[in-house]
Amino acid sequence: MTAGFDPSQPGFGSDPWPQYARLRATPGLPDWQGFRLASRFQDVQAIALDRRMVRGTALFGADEQRRMQRAENFHDMPFHERFVQTSMLELDGPDHDRLRRAVFPFFTKTRLEGLRPFVTQWVDKALDRLIPQGRFDFIADLAADLPGQVIGHLIGTDPALAPQMTRWTEDTVGYFDVSRRTADRKARAEEAVRLFHDALQDLYAERKARPRDDLMSAMIGAEGAGLLAHDELIATIMQILHAGHGSTIDVMGSGLYALLTHPGQMARLRAEPGLMPLAVQEMFRFAPPLVFFHRYASEDLSVAGQDWPRGTRFGLLYASANRDPAAFADPDRFDIARRPNVHLAFGAGPHVCLGNNLARLNMEVLFARLIARAPSIGLDGPVAWRIGLQAHGPETLPITLATQ
Repeated sequence: MTAGFDPSQPGFGSDPWPQYARLRATPGLPDWQGFRLASRFQDVQAIALDRRMVRGTALFGADEQRRMQRAENFHDMPFHERFVQTSMLELDGPDHDRLRRAVFPFFTKTRLEGLRPFVTQWVDKALDRLIPQGRFDFIADLAADLPGQVIGHLIGTDPALAPQMTRWTEDTVGYFDVSRRTADRKARAEEAVRLFHDALQDLYAERKARPRDDLMSAMIGAEGAGLLAHDELIATIMQILHAGHGSTIDVMGSGLYALLTHPGQMARLRAEPGLMPLAVQEMFRFAPPLVFFHRYASEDLSVAGQDWPRGTRFGLLYASANRDPAAFADPDRFDIARRPNVHLAFGAGPHVCLGNNLARLNMEVLFARLIARAPSIGLDGPVAWRIGLQAHGPETLPITLATQ
């Protein structure tokens, strides 16, 4: 274990920042479980932007790929191997770019702005139900369902499936946490991918027969034009659903927690609602939901002042980079009007988050409507935080609110 860095510690989920600070003060890129950890903003950004750094294992031969797959316990998972381990997220170069181009038109800021009325209507309806209660769990009762409803609306899935898809996403994505790969979590991840596949196959058949103005119908058109294979279509839709669920839920929770524990910033946002886009940007910087991603060196190269051989595996700690004092003034201060604020919560380079505009839209609408309709919001008990290195955010966030 790298000295001072242990994401399995009970307090890491609620307060990982001291461990990240110790890592940033450690020279070079220290080794941790076979990863060379990049914790400083400059190093993380350099690796993310370098096209010689790849996410997938295609640079290795078939035998070596299989050995690596077994070493990480990603073998004996036929659905996971078919639709998750070969998704757009795990591809590089022309194949990655081809799949990204197929879906990008649905994720432009202009296209997504058309979803604002849908998101606003959904949030207001949820608040109509929750506000009279006076107290509720912000995560379970509100945040957990919103991203799934919105991304499902974009893709064309049944709104009633959103809670189930959130659970499937949790089981699938959770297995990527290198510190928590158990036999039970492996079985749950495989079963979740199988159920996701079956549900998307049903939607595929429906849209094949009766197309609509949604992403599934557009992808079927791209498949018919020979731009992607059927398994690529299912894997891409599945990845978008995965990305559109958990991470946005997490940052909604950590964002509200930041406002509630910084009452001066909450008061300023109430007084200056036009700051909402900047406030959302700061929520992503202050506590990124996705804190760790990997890259492989596709050739011998130099980065962070050292030479590294082909195949070196790097761990990019986005959350640490976003608290680097070399990149941000007073980085541990939550400032809803922070400028400039060029953070790495969405990554950088070829794999920059495709849905970053959608995540911002969800956040802007949710917090604008919540603050407008509840002049008083407060914590209503202890907050439980996610454990491990795969994601950061509260699992439960009990709140009280009043309309007067």
